[in-house]
Amino acid sequence: MDERLVAFERLLNIMDDLREKCPWDQKQTLESLRHLTIEETYELADAITNNDLQELKGEIGDLFLHMVFYCKIGSEQNAFDVTDVLNGICDKLIHRHPHIYSDVEVSGEEEVKSNWERLKLKEGKKTVLGGVPTSLPALVKAYRIQEKAKGIGFEWEKRADVWKKVEEELKELNDEVEAENLSKEKIEDEFGDVLFSLINYARFIKINPEDALSRSNQKFIDRFTLMESLLSEEGHPIGETDLETMDQYWEKAKLIQRT
Repeated sequence: MDERLVAFERLLNIMDDLREKCPWDQKQTLESLRHLTIEETYELADAITNNDLQELKGEIGDLFLHMVFYCKIGSEQNAFDVTDVLNGICDKLIHRHPHIYSDVEVSGEEEVKSNWERLKLKEGKKTVLGGVPTSLPALVKAYRIQEKAKGIGFEWEKRADVWKKVEEELKELNDEVEAENLSKEKIEDEFGDVLFSLINYARFIKINPEDALSRSNQKFIDRFTLMESLLSEEGHPIGETDLETMDQYWEKAKLIQRT
């Protein structure tokens, strides 16, 4: 028997045991697992960002467990079981890859993505944007919205035009901030438009904005904690140090990190 099938059956059997015998596992519901699954997904993302393959292996296992757990609860409620779930995704993949499982020909990745969105509409989806989860973080959601719109051809033609849009939105934001009658609501709208246009530009230069911001966040954390350490070593309590001194040590931290 295929080792993969043996390992998967082992996990299914362990899940059965836990649901029957473990007090904690017995109490779990779809709702109680939801926030834990989200947490595990972020831990998986951290492992990918850190390129820690051993950690990644463990996090994938944790998510496998959660998926099996949901299937177990679904079977207890006579809604679905793991067989239904696996057959469902297999049927979907076959249907949405006619260039593999039928006689459709494609020119490359972009046409595959475009066909994917068009097939979803034929399956009964009312809008291309309907598949974007409501609860996604706003930055990720903006990226997915733009990608899905691109899938049916609603896309800028030239990168330069996208950058021009960024500059236009920046000017509108600045104009609103400098206006005599400040409106927090209008400033917030313009700021959102700036972010949305920057995310759009990131796609055009082949950058994932979530990854880019994550790297910048980590860079700031690393530099800030190093600055704190340098200040502490030389007798400057971080909460009692003036901004000018902190700026000096910030620059020191930057130099240390670059060497």
